[in-house]
Amino acid sequence: MAKKAKPSVDKIVKKVNKEFEKTSSQIEGLVNDALKQFDSLQTQIEEPVRKLLKEVNELREREMKRFNEEFERRLAEFHELQSSILERLGVAAKEAGSDVKQLTDEVNKEAQAAAKKAAPKKTASKKSTAKAKSTTTAKKAPARSSAKKAAKPVDKSDLTLVKGIGPATAKKMKDAGITSIDQIANPSAADSEKLKAFKSIKGFDQLTAEAKKVI
Repeated sequence: MAKKAKPSVDKIVKKVNKEFEKTSSQIEGLVNDALKQFDSLQTQIEEPVRKLLKEVNELREREMKRFNEEFERRLAEFHELQSSILERLGVAAKEAGSDVKQLTDEVNKEAQAAAKKAAPKKTASKKSTAKAKSTTTAKKAPARSSAKKAAKPVDKSDLTLVKGIGPATAKKMKDAGITSIDQIANPSAADSEKLKAFKSIKGFDQLTAEAKKVI
């Protein structure tokens, strides 16, 4: 029984191997077919893409060429317009310059003529001004003298009118018997003795002179 079983196992193994080889060949065939289809599909895709890229490049070149031509044409037109404007401005500037020069000359001539006519009038006006000043000065002199005559009389009892005597010192002097500026300006022997009490005040030596200025 064991001998009979062994050949049957070999047959099964051989059969399995054949089936495996057959299946492998089928799978390999399918893979090859798939690769062929992929290559064919890739070729089909690449061709339109290449064609599209070529068309895009051609279109870009055409548009760039058209743009450059249009730009150069517009630039040439601009240069022509600029030259024309500059030429017109140059002519206008020359004409305006001549007109301005002529107008300036006329104005200068008129100004010189007016200055010549006005020269005598200025001299006369200067003389009249001098006369007016002398008259005014003459009028002011009597006014000043009359102002001096009309000055108010000095209040000789106000000792503070004398430079160097303040309100406190004036009160002390009155308490001492010096009640009038005359007593300081022209002091008697008794007044001089009274004034000696105020030797300490600043400017005592000048009090008599300052009092005389007031009266």
